[in-house]
Amino acid sequence: MMDKQKLKKIYILPNVITAFGLSCGLFVIFKMNMIDPGKVTLQALTATTAILLLAAFADLLDGAVARVMKAESEFGGVFDSLADAISFGVAPSVIILKTLSVEPSTKYSLLVTMAAMIYSLCGVLRLVRFNVSALEAKGNEELALANKKNFTGLPIPASAAAAVSMNLFLYSEELQSLVQLSESSRIWILSVTLVLLGYCMISRWKFPSVKNLEIRVSNFTKVFLLVAAAVFILVGILQYFAVVFVVLAWSYIIIAWTLSIIRLIAGKKSKTLEDFEPEPDDLED
Repeated sequence: MMDKQKLKKIYILPNVITAFGLSCGLFVIFKMNMIDPGKVTLQALTATTAILLLAAFADLLDGAVARVMKAESEFGGVFDSLADAISFGVAPSVIILKTLSVEPSTKYSLLVTMAAMIYSLCGVLRLVRFNVSALEAKGNEELALANKKNFTGLPIPASAAAAVSMNLFLYSEELQSLVQLSESSRIWILSVTLVLLGYCMISRWKFPSVKNLEIRVSNFTKVFLLVAAAVFILVGILQYFAVVFVVLAWSYIIIAWTLSIIRLIAGKKSKTLEDFEPEPDDLED
């Protein structure tokens, strides 16, 4: 009897973490909907962005806990995907739509609404493809290992980070002190950003898995440099959150693009960056 209860507790913990991440996404959506369009303050925008970061951390943690406890289940996988669809597929679109001061029934309103819809739809399609790929990898060690090394298409949490960080940066005091952007400029920049991120999510481009990242430290000099870098990033986040966040979020995407482009230039006959060979763009596959 005790063993069964203990087993239930092990399976409950990852789903509780997933529920926490989903709650963060729902809170952001509900909170933003209580604010009139164009009346979002920088303080509110920073807070909602930080809450989405918390949701991303929970998304990373629930899978890790499930693997360590050997508590992975189909229920947990489906629950995690639905939570991601809301927290990282819908919430960023809501944040951007509410932040922009757009008059209804105008060309700008149509533009940003279409961009937000494309982003959210592509995010859902990305999750569907990920789940199908995970099912195909069961019993196939080679495919499972490839999936662990790299993602096919931009992961939706990384896409959400790129979207909300760009939105926050465009309204940050740091950017305002350098250049005064018009509202129409912000609308165009964010609309293009949403469409671009939507394409990246459903593309066949490879993106490195952070979970598989390994850094070998051979001496104390490297340890010191890593600690110094961590402190530098921490201080930067505390003092210049918008700038550091947008740099980190987009660096991941730019690095992945660079590696994939190098692979394309090298050609299929070369062994250079083989893991970043884009998959065939075939819907039947």
